[in-house]
Amino acid sequence: MVDAIAGGGGLITVPALLLAGLPPHAALGTNKGQSVFGSSAAIVRYRMAGLIDGKTATVSVPLGFVGSIAGAALALVLRPEVLRPIVLVLLVVVAALLASGRLRPREAGAGPSANAPLIVAAIALVLGAYDGFFGPGVGTFIIAAFVAFLHRPLPRATADAKVLNLASNCAAVVMFASRGSVLWAVALPMAATQVLGGFFGAHLVVRRGEGFIRAVVLVVVAALVLWLLKDMVGIGGLR
Repeated sequence: MVDAIAGGGGLITVPALLLAGLPPHAALGTNKGQSVFGSSAAIVRYRMAGLIDGKTATVSVPLGFVGSIAGAALALVLRPEVLRPIVLVLLVVVAALLASGRLRPREAGAGPSANAPLIVAAIALVLGAYDGFFGPGVGTFIIAAFVAFLHRPLPRATADAKVLNLASNCAAVVMFASRGSVLWAVALPMAATQVLGGFFGAHLVVRRGEGFIRAVVLVVVAALVLWLLKDMVGIGGLR
């Protein structure tokens, strides 16, 4: 439910998988394996509400997938931890912009930018690669990017962000599954409740609108900042 609204569902599921006794690599892989079902259910609800932009999806899905594969390959030769300080700063900036109201959509009546496909392509490739390379906060960053650079209302930005996030997650599932790191006996039972949570979270976005999304995103950002700070000081890090 949280992931469908603001991203950051891994803040709940990854610690739960670790607590259940899975080793870190299996916890990360299994988390990706089950999360794609929640994302898919959320997209179904967003589609029903008419919030998914098909033109955006035709660009974001393939480039998000390719970007995630490239980011995962980069993670094999570089240490993803080097991004933690940068990500922390960016999360704080996003939170400040959301809280101040400066991160807002284009005024009513303004049409889409002629450069929108190129902007979507850049967002998908860069943040898809970030998701494959490191990942924390990617859902929040995608939402913020769609609002900041495409000037979309938060509900539409959230819906389109979920489509891109699903593409990058599918790439991650392929990578983890090829290494035997997705424990499907655990992931599939979780997937059943992911479907319920993803659909209900998207339903709340449709019903509650901008103020609700903004509040949940701020809570998720605060949790992400605390999680990254904890890992930086070496308390229970995943990598």
